[in-house]
Amino acid sequence: MKNKMRLFVVETNNSGGLLHYTYQLCTAISNENVDVTLITATDYELADFPHNFNVVKLFHLWKHFDPQSMQPHHLNFWQRGWKKIRWAIRRGWRGIHLLLAWVRLSLYIIQNRPDIVQFTRIEFPFEAYFIGWMHRKGLFLTQICHEFEARESKSRLASLLFRNNKDVYTYFSAIFFHAQENRNRFFSLYPSISEQKTYVIPHGNSSWLTTLKTAPNQLDLLRQQYGLQVGERVVLFFGLLSPSKGLDDLLDAFALARKSCTAKLLIVGYPTKYFDMDAFKARIETLNITDQVILDSRYLPLDQISSVMSLATVAVYPYRSSTQSGALQAAYTFGRPVIATVVGGLPEAVEDGQNGFLVPAQSPVVLAEKITTLINDSDLVARMGKTAHFLSETRFSWQSIAQKIVKVYDGLLNSSL
Repeated sequence: MKNKMRLFVVETNNSGGLLHYTYQLCTAISNENVDVTLITATDYELADFPHNFNVVKLFHLWKHFDPQSMQPHHLNFWQRGWKKIRWAIRRGWRGIHLLLAWVRLSLYIIQNRPDIVQFTRIEFPFEAYFIGWMHRKGLFLTQICHEFEARESKSRLASLLFRNNKDVYTYFSAIFFHAQENRNRFFSLYPSISEQKTYVIPHGNSSWLTTLKTAPNQLDLLRQQYGLQVGERVVLFFGLLSPSKGLDDLLDAFALARKSCTAKLLIVGYPTKYFDMDAFKARIETLNITDQVILDSRYLPLDQISSVMSLATVAVYPYRSSTQSGALQAAYTFGRPVIATVVGGLPEAVEDGQNGFLVPAQSPVVLAEKITTLINDSDLVARMGKTAHFLSETRFSWQSIAQKIVKVYDGLLNSSL
């Protein structure tokens, strides 16, 4: 009898989109008769969820989404100076903890010697050293390559560090991308990496969200919290707030669209450290749309996502740059049409005119036209939403994605015999 393949999946994030993606992927791969172990942080957000795979909580790190870090503060000169010192000390302390966590991780993996070790995003250049160490120990290493550029930081140093981090990709026996365009972009940056070990897979759906229990009156409570009336049309942005997401373009587009349609703009998402919330609120006031914009800057509880999606008439993803979008898949799961920009892998996930619209990036006028079209046409919204849900259950199903990945892993292991 053939032994089960042993797969270790490493995800250092203890919460958020990457962890949710990894949870669903581990579940699907485990269903393919693979012995899966997720190695993650001690403060594992999904610890109480059903698991058909093993979980090892090896990383003792900080909360990935800390509400305290995004609270607005009006500080004087001395307070700002002291805050910078505290943040520098905190970053140094976190850096040491992360370094030690990678030491423990490497020793644990080398000692247990799984058949395959799968990583997600490489966050820091030093991680390449440990991945190289595991590679030299004869382990098969792979990556689901969500990101390979410094997308948010404007620092030249950050971009240089990412580009000089090319050695890490030589250690992987297989690299998976979520769109052909992302794969092409990767090779324009890293032409020395062998194309034969790269593969394109879809970004899976968010079907796990439909299994979460919600309070019977939660939709009404959210509607009351947001000041929305029953049946009121809503343009939704859902996801992390960051400069690359094009939220300024969305505000400009909505200000234009409201001249031709009646709707509210609901923005739900946690601000990253690169996002200037004060400047964003000022822009809303300048455009004179304060009464039409609802801003919920929480890390949204998981059991509220379905209710937020239920409020939406259309979900908009006005990204200026991207590889793919888990938030877009959430819209599909709940049968919501989308409007997305033609960047990265988004055009490969949206069937223009069928389950939503594609628009050029940084084009508020065109975006406004598509928002108006959907807000004013309920039948079109229903048809596109039905198609979106169908695609979620078929093309973006996790089981078909898992089967493709396992087939690659079987090939790697058979080639070593």
